[in-house]
Amino acid sequence: MSITVTDKAAKHISNFLGKRGKGIGLRLGVRTTGCSGMAYKLEFVDEEQGEDVRFDSNGVTVFVDPKSLPYLDGMELDFAREGLNEGFKFNNPNVKNMCGCGESFNV
Repeated sequence: MSITVTDKAAKHISNFLGKRGKGIGLRLGVRTTGCSGMAYKLEFVDEEQGEDVRFDSNGVTVFVDPKSLPYLDGMELDFAREGLNEGFKFNNPNVKNMCGCGESFNV
């Protein structure tokens, strides 16, 4: 099982945690929603929860709840700027289909 974070994403996470003034990492998960069935959820973590699975990559820590892990295993979290838009990119090898708007996926 693995989750990796690119250098660009790690810098963005570290900068945001620094501006925020607290936090030990990022929690990544999935929730049921959208036209394709699932969507990613991200939140900053102030304290580790016992059931979380922890991944350290490029100097940042990513926490994943056990129910989300099968859907995220092998994923790379990236951060990209495209024109005026910027945001996280989820390079997930488990995704079979995505909706047209890119907000939801299924495995």
